[in-house]
Amino acid sequence: MSKVQYYINRQLKSLIVAFGLFMLSISIGLVGFSVIEELDFVNALYMTIITVGTVGFTEVKELSSAGRVFTSFFILMNLGLFAYVVSVVSSYFFEGKLQSIFKDYKSGMEISRLKDHVIVCGYGRNGSRACEELQKSGKSFVIIDNDQEMADVISDGMKWFIGDATEDENLKTVGIENAAVIIITTPSDAANVFITLTARHLNESITIIARASNKETESKLYRAGANKVIMPDMLGGMFMAQQVTKPIVIEFLDLLNGASGTSYHLEEVGYDDLKQEYKDKTLRELNIAAKTGVTVLGVKDNIKGLIPAPGADTFIGEDDYLIILGSDSKLKLFIEEYTTRDYSSIK
Repeated sequence: MSKVQYYINRQLKSLIVAFGLFMLSISIGLVGFSVIEELDFVNALYMTIITVGTVGFTEVKELSSAGRVFTSFFILMNLGLFAYVVSVVSSYFFEGKLQSIFKDYKSGMEISRLKDHVIVCGYGRNGSRACEELQKSGKSFVIIDNDQEMADVISDGMKWFIGDATEDENLKTVGIENAAVIIITTPSDAANVFITLTARHLNESITIIARASNKETESKLYRAGANKVIMPDMLGGMFMAQQVTKPIVIEFLDLLNGASGTSYHLEEVGYDDLKQEYKDKTLRELNIAAKTGVTVLGVKDNIKGLIPAPGADTFIGEDDYLIILGSDSKLKLFIEEYTTRDYSSIK
């Protein structure tokens, strides 16, 4: 059984249980009327159905004392059972639960085909923001959250799975073994450490980005295998303080990340994205600013690391990245002139 089939069967559990109880009741009625009243199969089935359905049609014959006692208990047993079966069937066919299961199945099939995707654990304040950014960039991702109500909150077009991310089987269901990155944003530091340990065990090469609330958890997450630990509360407090101490710097940072509402954006462009004629050249030879008006803010060198404000002699070779800033129009010009990418991929 596949992981998707397992999840759908779990979703259909109450319907399967209701059907099983109904069939058990029918079997009890068939055996009871056949043995006690010596009825043939058709008449025993008829008596069973009219008793279970409480429709009060005419009996096939006068019941014996034992038959009346059996029928009385059989009716009492089926009063609650019939109400339960009707409520379960109604919830699936008239309240949209069956449609929801179909959507889950479709989403599950899409998830099973994902590769090199991002897993986002938790769709709270941080998780939802991360998903919005991933969706804007066109990156494949799937959300896992243990709150069933999140299924109604998650935006359309996002793939999701309701389950506890601390369980191995659930992480496997969202494709942990084929994922490139996992972002862990649950509000529980203990759960984040546990998920980090599990994710690292299931996929040794995955990049793990985890949320922490305090310094002690930060060190534990790194020991558990996290590649990067983010502390939103600390960053938020620092950012608010710097609105006072360095307001112009913060205004410039807002400009860089698009938070100010301007058309300026930061973008990274890898060596592999460059057209062949622009590979293995210095920034002077590329002459990016003169041709497109885009500013090269930094270079990620595969040996030296990040180089802020790189000089004109900085060489762009294999596995290097350009960090550029520009308006929408200038970025479009740069992408079309220098890269093999489609401009829509950075929107």
